[in-house]
Amino acid sequence: QVQLVESGGASVQAGDSLRLSCAVSGRSSGYNYAVAWFRQTPGKEREFVALLNWDDRIYAASVKGRFTISDDNVKNTVYLQMNSLEPDDTAVYYCAATPIFSNSYNYRATSWSYWGQGTQVTVSS
Repeated sequence: QVQLVESGGASVQAGDSLRLSCAVSGRSSGYNYAVAWFRQTPGKEREFVALLNWDDRIYAASVKGRFTISDDNVKNTVYLQMNSLEPDDTAVYYCAATPIFSNSYNYRATSWSYWGQGTQVTVSS
């Protein structure tokens, strides 16, 4: 059973930077897993933010150029570096993982198998 634990959420000012961490454990050696970040605000669907799978780095248009997803295989941790934060980035950020069986990805939250508990990011203007 894959387990994901997020940390690093905080309240910051617009223009600040923040780094979220996602500790990943329990991945089966027989599968290739992609790890992604999603975010959600009240009353809205959970939306895709960024994805990491081997050399693939994919970003939502709204964060491209400001956010960077990376990983540390020794620590089994995936990071989301968020720069130039805006009030619209305010959300609960979730880490997700799912086994990958092809070269295509599904960016809908319902297609991802494992989730962390979320971490709150609040950006004030």
